[in-house]
Amino acid sequence: MIEAKQILNEAEESMQAAVLFLDDALAHIRAGKASARILDAIRIDYYGTMSPLANVATITTPDARTIAIQPWEKKLIGEIERAIINSNIGLAPSNNGEVIRLILPPLTEERRQQLAKQCKGEAENAKVSVRNARRDAIELLKKQVKEGMPEDVEKDAEADAQKLHDKYIRQMDELYAKKEKEIMTV
Repeated sequence: MIEAKQILNEAEESMQAAVLFLDDALAHIRAGKASARILDAIRIDYYGTMSPLANVATITTPDARTIAIQPWEKKLIGEIERAIINSNIGLAPSNNGEVIRLILPPLTEERRQQLAKQCKGEAENAKVSVRNARRDAIELLKKQVKEGMPEDVEKDAEADAQKLHDKYIRQMDELYAKKEKEIMTV
């Protein structure tokens, strides 16, 4: 028989993973100001190995609308430019032979609304994961009652699972609200 505490710990780990995933997904959505995390998904062919851009160059944000990429080896400039163009992040690189600059254009009101909608979708997907973790924990607890777990222990554990659910949903709502505010601020 599995203990209620173990079931709740597994559910909480799953809920934490969903929050971390949402945080990461929201970080990759451009919000009008420059962030090096926009480039996290870009990979560069570096001596036959596909490496993250951050592993072959220094990425900085000198101001709110510019990302500067300084490759550690000058011969990588062309490779980095091609990778950025092919990545579909919607930014055109320009280089001066040493540094690649990405200028983020100001967002239109319509684009801001699209991005906010995209963030809401990401938040909803993450909430579904939290709800699934709660449901799975409750189902497992009910199975344990059939195997000899006292019903009062199961009911208390169900209440704890609901508290965990509420806690992580609240965290997700806060992440979403913060990102939405960031996007909608002109």
